[in-house]
Amino acid sequence: MKISIVGTGYVGLVTGTCFAEVGLQVTCIDIDSTKIENLKKGILPIYEPGLEEMVLRNLENNRLTFSTDLGTSIQDSDVAFIAVGTPPDEDGSADLKHVLGVARAIGENMRHYCVVVTKSTVPVGTAKKVHDEITQAMEKRPDDIEFDVASNPEFLKEGAAVQDFLKPDRIVIGVESERAQKILQKLYHPFTLNGHPLIMMDIPSAEMTKYAANSMLATKISFMNDIANLCEVLGADVNMVRKGIGTDPRIGNKFIYPGAGYGGSCFPKDVKALISTGEENNYDLKVLKAVEEVNQRQKGVLFKKMKERYGDEIAGKTVAIWGLSFKPKTDDMREAPSLVLIDQLIGAGAKVQSYDPVAMPEAKRILGDKVQFGSNPYEILEGADFLTIVTEWSEFRSPDFSKVGSLLKEKVIFDGRNIYDLEDIKEYGFEYHGIGIINSNSHA
Repeated sequence: MKISIVGTGYVGLVTGTCFAEVGLQVTCIDIDSTKIENLKKGILPIYEPGLEEMVLRNLENNRLTFSTDLGTSIQDSDVAFIAVGTPPDEDGSADLKHVLGVARAIGENMRHYCVVVTKSTVPVGTAKKVHDEITQAMEKRPDDIEFDVASNPEFLKEGAAVQDFLKPDRIVIGVESERAQKILQKLYHPFTLNGHPLIMMDIPSAEMTKYAANSMLATKISFMNDIANLCEVLGADVNMVRKGIGTDPRIGNKFIYPGAGYGGSCFPKDVKALISTGEENNYDLKVLKAVEEVNQRQKGVLFKKMKERYGDEIAGKTVAIWGLSFKPKTDDMREAPSLVLIDQLIGAGAKVQSYDPVAMPEAKRILGDKVQFGSNPYEILEGADFLTIVTEWSEFRSPDFSKVGSLLKEKVIFDGRNIYDLEDIKEYGFEYHGIGIINSNSHA
């Protein structure tokens, strides 16, 4: 079976590489010729643990190829995945121009029966639009070629995407024909041998499943951030509350860690898109609107704490920031809380020194010379007034606190991810400001 993946972004590259890993012939296609030439050399546009080694291995074994020629690749394909971007439009809805453009190109170049699969995160009803685009393109040709459209939303976590694909929690596929269902069941057979569930459903339900999943997770995060903020007001400890509710199997202990807000390419975009879908269909998704509002407010919580601590003296302070990416194990800076904090600090007249194990090249591209970057976490502490944790990378969890204290002008830490124990850190003489923690804002 020959597979084409159109789009070599995060989803497309991981999907194509993992299919090649189980022995399939895969061509990944992109219009960006520079990206394609780099990929042919094993140079990846993203950071994802384990992905580079897998790309190189499958390139060497000729199971994975990269091309800018969509037309030729589609002609030989049994299954074609559309994995291009769906950025939010001005009203928050998903912009489908790239998806529909690919559908049109597939219709112009298809030479035999093919299952066209939307892998991109798309609103309910997109598969029908894809079908219509292909049909219209086919009408301009003398050929009478059958095809099917299916939906196969991705559930990849950045930082664990390779394992998520190879050992999925579930595989969701929306189909309209038995023929397409059998082909996609065969395609995913290697990934279901160990009991990972493949859930077949209608296409609209599959499209909705992705948005519902991400919106539910975003809701849990914003709920806990709201609770954390109230805990501070009432003198409760959100870490204790989290443990108390997380043992309830109806709630669970995942995604109930408070912090400085969620970011990335999925949650913010998908919540906005689902809200927009509701509005387009005259339904007001009030809970999700509140989720988004709480998240935007939460991205300002660290700066608010700094202003409460230092007042107007924040102007002229030098702030050390550990962690820039929106989460650990990725270089993704999209909607990162660090960007909001940095803008607020610079706007208030502060200077920022930062370090991230992976995301600094991307941060430099976005921030330019507005921020000073260091080659290691301790370097940026020199000359800094206090330290701020924004991303919970593992290497930040057990630092040399004596060294940290000796390098900072003041032994003050603002922890946006609650990675340190309040009592432990006070033993080192630090003043510690966490999220939703009892007495976290008291001076040591």
